[in-house]
Order: sequence, then structure tokens, then C-alpha cells
Amino acid sequence: MTTETQARIGVYEGMFLATQGAAASFGDLIDHINSLFERANAEVISMKKWDERRLAYEIDKQKRGVYILAYFKCPTDMVPHLERDVVISDKLLRLLVTSADHLTEEEIATHDDRAGLDTEAKLRAQAGQAEENAASSKVRLGAPEIQPEPEAQAPAQEVAAAPAAAPTEPASEEPAIETTES
Repeated sequence: MTTETQARIGVYEGMFLATQGAAASFGDLIDHINSLFERANAEVISMKKWDERRLAYEIDKQKRGVYILAYFKCPTDMVPHLERDVVISDKLLRLLVTSADHLTEEEIATHDDRAGLDTEAKLRAQAGQAEENAASSKVRLGAPEIQPEPEAQAPAQEVAAAPAAAPTEPASEEPAIETTES
């Protein structure tokens, strides 16, 4: 006689709140959330970026956050482990898990935008590289580069810069004193 028990698997809705810094590397954030699901033996049904907005109050000195909505199947005894992993994580601020038994598979599937998440991750990575390139082109260490002046235009500029006439001597600012002889 075996005593194997089947773990009850439920369908859940999870709202992840990520820091603005973690959202800067969006691909890493999505990979991090997926690794948390793997640790909880969860199967992701759908995931999408819900919104990026200002928080009602500061959480861990963060004023803005990115919300990620996910629907997943998970053993019911692993949900607390998932919540604990989010508390330990430095990329995620909060997690709200609710039961999604009231939704059908089709309704959940309409929220699936994992392709959009991948696209946004690639776009953010390209934008980050462009910013790094722009910043690296502005900052120079060491001696400044000397740019040669065009020789053909140098004499023409000197002639144009020379004054047309010599300046006149300024008038004496002392008032003339009239003397009267009596």
C-alpha cells in the first residue's frame, strides 16, 4: 500500500510589483520572475506588463514601480514559498496572489502577452546600449584632443577680425573749468 498523495493544484493570479531599477533591465526582471515560478513548481499560463506608474506611497524608498500580471498553475502548498521568495528578492517589492478559479482558460489566455514582454525587453536593452554609447562619447579621460584648425580659412578670419579704423581717444571726462578774471 502506497501513501502517495496528490498535491492539489490551483490556478492563481499574481500581481508582481518591481522596482524601477529592476525594470531598467526588463529582460532580467522577466527571467527572475520565471525562475521564481520554477522554484515554486508553477506553470505560467499567461504573463503581461500591466502598468508602470507612481506608487501611492514609498515602498523601500521607491516612488515608482512596474506591475507584472501573471496567471499560473501551482501546487497550493508552494504559494507561501513563492511569496517568501519575493520578499527575499531585491528586484521585487510586493506580490499579491489571488485565486483565479472564477476565470476560464480562454479568459486567462486573452491576457497572455509574453511576446510583448520579450519585445519590450529587447527595446529597453537597445535603448540602454544607445544611452551608454552616448554617455561614453561625451566623457573623456586624460588630456583633451587637439583638433587641427583649417589653414586656408585662418588668414581670412584674421583680416575680418581686424578693426577697420583705429579707435579715437576718449574725450576727457573732466569738465572744463572756466575762469573769469575780474
